[in-house]
Amino acid sequence: MKPTRVRNLVIVAAGFAIFGWLLARLVYSALPPLPWSGVPALLLLAAAEAWSGRTVRLRLRGQGGRPIPPIAVARLAALARATSLAAALFAGLAAGFLLYLSPSLDKPAYRADAYACAGTLVAAFILALAALYLEYGCRVPTRDDQPGAPAGSGGEPR
Repeated sequence: MKPTRVRNLVIVAAGFAIFGWLLARLVYSALPPLPWSGVPALLLLAAAEAWSGRTVRLRLRGQGGRPIPPIAVARLAALARATSLAAALFAGLAAGFLLYLSPSLDKPAYRADAYACAGTLVAAFILALAALYLEYGCRVPTRDDQPGAPAGSGGEPR
């Protein structure tokens, strides 16, 4: 499995921003006020993934207790990849709604929804960063990553 490219996440977010803007144009007047409940949920998930990334990274390097089974690392890497894509989707939708709402910030209802969208956008961005960190933590360490290894040893035998 290849690592997630940030470029792909940006493309997904941009596509869903356009979709979110079009969706807001069509159905915004029929929607109830946008909820804030997604913000803490995304932030809690980001905290859990960042903590997992740190723990996996330490355990793969033999510093955090028992060794981690390879299947668990593969599952966490798949979770990280899926979460980063979902975070890009949520960020794109929030950005699209925010773009739609930005010309009408003088109205209190629009302003409240814009704050909810901005909070969701920031939380989704943080979740994407945490997912990328977890995916990075799931990489198998090389000889250069080991403590005490000379710089540039490259893992090739002499």
